[in-house]
This record gives sequence, C-alpha cells and structure tokens, in this order.
Amino acid sequence: MTKKINLFANLKSDFASGLVVFLVALPLCLGIAMASGAPLFSGIIAGVVGGIVVGYLSQSHISVSGPAAGLTAIILTAITDLGAFDVFLMSVFIAGLIQLALGFLRAGSISNYFPTNVIEGMLAGIGIIIILKQIPHAFGYDADYEGDQAFIQNDGSNSFSFLFDVLNHIQLGAVVVTLVSLTILLCWERVSFLKRIKLVPGALVAVIVGVVLNEIFVSTGSTLAIAKEHLVSLPVPKSFDDFKSIIIMPNFASVTNPQVWVVALTIAIVASIETLLCIEASDRMDVQKRYTDTNVELRAQGIGNVVSSLLGGLPMTSVVVRSSANNNAGAKSKMSTIIHGVLLLISVLSIPMILNKIPLATLATVLILVGYKLAKPATFMHFWKKGKYQFIPFIATLVFVVATDLLKGVALGIIISIIFVLRGNLKRAYNFKKEEYEDGDVIHIDLAQEVSFLNKAAIKQTLNEIPENSKVIINAHDTEYIAHDVLDLIREFKETRAIDENIKVKLKGFKEAYELENTPDNNNHVTIEHYYDVAKREVVQKEVVKGE
Repeated sequence: MTKKINLFANLKSDFASGLVVFLVALPLCLGIAMASGAPLFSGIIAGVVGGIVVGYLSQSHISVSGPAAGLTAIILTAITDLGAFDVFLMSVFIAGLIQLALGFLRAGSISNYFPTNVIEGMLAGIGIIIILKQIPHAFGYDADYEGDQAFIQNDGSNSFSFLFDVLNHIQLGAVVVTLVSLTILLCWERVSFLKRIKLVPGALVAVIVGVVLNEIFVSTGSTLAIAKEHLVSLPVPKSFDDFKSIIIMPNFASVTNPQVWVVALTIAIVASIETLLCIEASDRMDVQKRYTDTNVELRAQGIGNVVSSLLGGLPMTSVVVRSSANNNAGAKSKMSTIIHGVLLLISVLSIPMILNKIPLATLATVLILVGYKLAKPATFMHFWKKGKYQFIPFIATLVFVVATDLLKGVALGIIISIIFVLRGNLKRAYNFKKEEYEDGDVIHIDLAQEVSFLNKAAIKQTLNEIPENSKVIINAHDTEYIAHDVLDLIREFKETRAIDENIKVKLKGFKEAYELENTPDNNNHVTIEHYYDVAKREVVQKEVVKGE
C-alpha cells in the first residue's frame, strides 16, 4: 500500500530534486519533440502536464512523466500518415481515454508479473544507453538529438561506432565544461560539508558554472567558446500571438477516421506498458519502499494525455531517465515532480533567453552520472552471485534493451524467465531416489504436490530409463493434482512395459479420483519391501564386518 505523505513535509529536498529533474527534462523534451517531427513546444507542454497534472494525480513518489523516446518513431510515422498535427492530437486524446478505461478495468495489475531481474536489467540497459548517447554531447558533438535511445541511428551508424566519430568533432570548450561539471558533481556527492547543502543541488551549480565559463570564453574571444548549436535551443516567443500559436487543439472532426483510432490504440498500449515498467522500476529505486497503485497510475496517465492533447502537447509516459535523476537527487515525495513541471512552465514563459545559454555538455555530464548509477558494476555482481537463473534473464534484458528497444528487451527477458520457471517446474515434478544393490535397484519416485502436463516429458523420460528387473515405488501421498496425461503414462508403464521387462511396480497414495489403483499389500508388496529391508540389512552387516 502506498504511504500517504504530506506533500509539503519535505519541501527542501523535493525542491532541490525538482530543480535537477527540470534541468534534465528541458533538453529531453525539446529533443524528443524534434525527433518526433512535432512542434518543439509540444514536448515542453507534455513535460509541464506530466509534471503538474500526472504528478499530482499519481501515487508514485519517485516517477516523473513526460514525452518518451520510445514513442518517437510512432509519433513521427503517425504525423506523416495522418497528414496534420491537429489530427494526430485527436489520436492522443483518444489514447488518453483508452488508458483511463484500462485503469478502471484494473489492467495495471499485469505489472505484478514483471520479474525483478528483468526490471533491473532494463534499468541497467537504459543506464548504458544514457552513457553511450551522452558521451558525444560531453565532447561537443551534438549531431544526435537529446533523448535518442535507438541503437541504430538515422545515418546508419550505431551507438558504438558513433563514439569513434566523436574523435573528429571534439570541441575543446565543451570538454573543459564537461570536466569542470564532472568535478563539481563528484565533489558535491563526496565532500561532507557540500553534501549538507541540500537546497542547492550539484547539478544546478554545475549548470551555472558551465554557463559562466562559456560566457567568459565568448566575451574574451577565446577559441574555447561553445557555439550556439551546442547550447540548449528553446524557441523564444516574441509576442502574444506567438504564445497563442503554441496552443493547438485536436481536430475533433477526424474522430471518424479509422487511422486515428489505430494510432490511438497503438499509443495507448505502448505508453501504458512503458509506464508500468517505469513504475515498477521507480518503486524498486525508492529507498522508502513505497508501492504505487498501477491502476491509479494508468488513470493519471490517461488524464494527462487528454490534457496534453487539448493544449497541443505530445503523448507521455512515466520515464526512467527523469525518474532515476529524481531519485538520485534525493526526492522524498511527488512534490519534486510537480515542482519540475512548474519550473518548466515558468522558465519557458519568462527566461528562455537565459536557458539558451546552457551548454549541452553540462547536461550530458549530469546524465552520464545518472546512467552510471543505473548500470553500476555492483548490480552486475549482485545478479552474478545469485546464479545463472537470475543472471541470464538480467543480462539478456540489458543487451536487448541496448541493441533494440525497451519493450523488446523486456519481452525477451520475461520469455527467458518463463522458460527457466518451466524448466524448474519440470525438475520439481517429483523426487527421484535410487538405491543400488547387487541383486537389482529399488527406485523411489515421490510425486510433487502438483504434477501438470508440463511435467509429462520429464516423467516419461525417467520411466523410460528405468532398467529391467528393477523395483519401483511411485508415491502420490502428497499430491493434490495430477494431470491425466501423467496418470496415463504411469498406467501404461505399470500395465505394459513393467510386465514386459520384469519391473515390479508399487503404487502408493493415489486418490480414487485418479482412477489408478494402489498396489495392495500382497505378494508384490512383500517382494519389494522385503527385498528392500533384506538388502539393507545385508549392506549394514557387510559394513559391520568390514569395520571389525
């Protein structure tokens, strides 16, 4: 159950973390809007609504909502196919209503079935993506847009080969700003007296110092001056009409267009799954271990997307990058998310000129540290020590999240986890014990509490491998359910193969409902039990003689 907390109880730490998330979210909102082929302000609007509206309605204290990189390809294709941005907004409006319905239908409960190692693998994969994508920005190479998570890029290169291109485009000024920013951020976390200054986050100090440094470079005519294309690029409205043009309403007349509904359903499904994954990840990051009602979250996201579409904003989800930045900055409640939304709104309306002086290199440094904390080596060692059944789904999820995308990577991780569960259940279908003696083997097969059709192959193989002239006791005392397929196997083994190969079989504990008769206490029983007892005594006597 989610703990109820006074939103203003931790205002000091929440304001600081909200400020950090604002700095991280600003270029991401712009970058995702640019990559989606949408107006730049549509990304900011989605960030504001995600922070204020969804932040207030959600029960999650850590997660942050806004435009998501996972939706960029869908949005870009949809705007092109639908032919107009206002028609696309109608799809976002309908998608929000679908999410609202899913919340009331309690579809959010599926998040309970996401394995922990898969969620951790997803987080580590996203951490590696952040590092790979932000390294070029840290060196002053900004050919790729902020917020891109795709492994294969538009020019055909990939996240690894793109790193080598950086060597040909290094901006010394950006490198200086990156090193200074990194020093500030590390000192702010490790130097004791700086850690106590909670109201002033290290990220803000790094941004201010980065801006001041570059202004010094520019004013002195230094070759280290960072060019405009390597700074935050926020549109600057120059008149009231410019502000009015930002708000684009959905084209409600297009509601009868079947394509609009197809896009709406696609956005609703993808956005809902990404949100549920992020909520699970956020709950795991939360040091206070508060759990979010995922059905409430789906309703909050639905309302958020409806509001965003009415204002001309992009669709949104709960997003890992901003949520992890929020957690790392020390957020205590969802007030930090709301504050980040308020700061986005105030800043774009009042100080866009100042924001456009922020070097992307500084923001890249902040994000690289966020990425490192998501993919730190201790996480890999933790799952390695837990064994292959935990490590393989973790590492597979990580690799495929990096190489493909979040949803495909998580889907593969879940499939591998299910295979391991099924394999484990196959092994736990029964307990096999074989006692070897000179005159033959006595084999005990104790069936588990539930034996399903999934266990058929393993039991069949075990019965096939029983040698001739053996003595077998199959015990079903502890079972509550045995599949008919397995009962038929046992019946056929007892009535056919056991007779042909002189295998003495005793059935114990089978219920009347199984329609498989237990072996009575007759000669067969005497043969097996007597043989077992006599053989055991012989072994004991031999050991005693040997000991003498």
